[in-house]
Amino acid sequence: MNFQQQIQQGIPTELPQPKPYETQINHAPKRKEILNEEEKKLALKNALRYFEPKFHAELLPEFKEELEKYGRVYMYRFRPDYEMYARPISEYPGKSLKAKSIMLMIQNNLSYAVAQHPHELITYGGNGAVFQNWAQYLLTMKYLSEMTDEQTLVMYSGHPMGLFPSHKDAPRVVVTNGMVIPNYSKPDDWEKFNALGVSQYGQMTAGSYMYIGPQGIVHGTTITVLNAFRKIKKSPKGGLFVTSGLGGMSGAQPKAGNIAGCITVCAEVNPKITKIRHEQKWVDEIHENLDELVARVRKAQEIEETVSLAYLGNVVEVWEKFDQENLKIDIGSDQTSLHNPWAGGYYPVGISFEDSNKMMAEQPELFKEKVQKSLRRHAAAINKHTSKGTYFFDYGNAFLLECSRAGADVLAENPTLGREFKFPSYVQDIMGPMCFDYGFGPFRWVCASGKPEDLQKTDEIACEVLEELMKNSPGEIQQQMQDNITWIKGAQENKLVVGSQARILYADAEGRMKIAEKFNQAIKNGEIGPVILGRDHHDVSGTDSPYRETSNIYDGSRFTADMAIHNVIGDSFRGATWVSIHNGGGVGWGEVINGGFGMLLDGSEDADRRLKSMLFWDVNNGISRRSWARNEGAIFAIKRAMEAEPNLKVTLPNFVDEDLFSLE
Repeated sequence: MNFQQQIQQGIPTELPQPKPYETQINHAPKRKEILNEEEKKLALKNALRYFEPKFHAELLPEFKEELEKYGRVYMYRFRPDYEMYARPISEYPGKSLKAKSIMLMIQNNLSYAVAQHPHELITYGGNGAVFQNWAQYLLTMKYLSEMTDEQTLVMYSGHPMGLFPSHKDAPRVVVTNGMVIPNYSKPDDWEKFNALGVSQYGQMTAGSYMYIGPQGIVHGTTITVLNAFRKIKKSPKGGLFVTSGLGGMSGAQPKAGNIAGCITVCAEVNPKITKIRHEQKWVDEIHENLDELVARVRKAQEIEETVSLAYLGNVVEVWEKFDQENLKIDIGSDQTSLHNPWAGGYYPVGISFEDSNKMMAEQPELFKEKVQKSLRRHAAAINKHTSKGTYFFDYGNAFLLECSRAGADVLAENPTLGREFKFPSYVQDIMGPMCFDYGFGPFRWVCASGKPEDLQKTDEIACEVLEELMKNSPGEIQQQMQDNITWIKGAQENKLVVGSQARILYADAEGRMKIAEKFNQAIKNGEIGPVILGRDHHDVSGTDSPYRETSNIYDGSRFTADMAIHNVIGDSFRGATWVSIHNGGGVGWGEVINGGFGMLLDGSEDADRRLKSMLFWDVNNGISRRSWARNEGAIFAIKRAMEAEPNLKVTLPNFVDEDLFSLE
């Protein structure tokens, strides 16, 4: 069968031959044993229900072995024989162009060039899954190939519940991931529900089919690094940025450091992912010896070199060695996946990568002790540097939260509501007040033709739009506009594409709508092929996350999730092609609710209507919430939005004179 026929077949009518376990692939670590015997039986029943009873006797021992060996039933036998990557949209079978766009994005998320653990259907973050098993993938792709624009596919945590009668203005796919009852949202609950095959951790853009490789965070990281140096009033040139994590999203950090123009040292314990990032030219050099690393950094500082250095080892060793050598770190952070601390998101110092993987599966309580001990040591080393003037910020993967739970010295001496930690979240000090409050967030698009020339044309269109908008932009957002123009002008030379022909830039509602409108016109004129719009959930409106996206909300509403829920509901009836809502993305199961969307532009008047309706809401919903929290930048932004759109009427806050409280 050819590619199209394999997609249309779905789950094969005859069992394919078992596939060998490919050791050269970067695999997910073994998950700890958490099911009792009765629950293991249930997990196997749940897996077998995808297949006709005549296959159960042959599949049962195989699935049982997977469950015992890996802690999950992945159904490796059913991995497709075709190569996994984002093909041009014209190569997908189907009746709906919108459905084909979703197939393209699913395959992009699982591409070997993009996915962290492709055989386990995990895109990034150690546990950010597109599907729980290969049967779900096969069945979903089959449904999408059959779908018309009068149907909607309903996805329950990777499971395709089915195609339902719908209408053309409804989303073609509605996705939920991990939406468990709140009292069952602890890390071990995820382990159990995922092992049972009934829920999954969709991260942000993994389970919503909108991941575009590390580029998706390069821009935000570049802005963060640039503004961190601005905060300390120092040029990035010759400045030293120390952090950790090269897998998934964190792989963007050394590339962002290069674009910002500083020296970046990024530690990573996984040799495979370190090698991949080096081959992809996302990091310049790999070092395994700390003395050599110190000498290399000193040389780079002397000549003010822009360079990114990967240290294959534990970041705690870097912080401690640089302290001993009195090597000045200007800005520091951490982007290990501490939303997933006990299952591969963070590796303790002093234990090898291989031994850690074994311990987390076979001795989970001991592994937890080692992680928490390492976090205490990690924080102590950071504190030594900050006492010398290093600016440290939490990069939002629950580093400070897990440090505090481990008893590390990270709590503020005089905590206030929203400022519990001695170090800020990068959203609190940088992204929140400088970008999100003004409506600037990670707008992204994918050229569905797969043609690099289409991507270059869209870059040119976006740059023209931003330069025109900047002429009349108020002073409050001039810096944001200029940063984005600089970014898009350098996008081609920085070789940011991994997987699909995709791009990201930070834009506000006006910028997103104008750019999308120009794209749609170019499609109509035959200048480019269809374009898929999207964004990271990490945005102005998409996510309620008290220690990250909404960490600069100080009215007490940080722990509410009304904004994210309203965002996805509003997007669904304003024209999104697909919508998603997740529990857990970015900072951990039970710690956040986040929503996203995808939208196909096909050059039609219908697409023009949808983009204007949806993109306006998608941003201004969040600005409204931020303005009600008394964030001054957001008040400015929503007033400006109301002036531009007479039908928008938002409740504004009144400020209370602080002196009134001193009179009591």
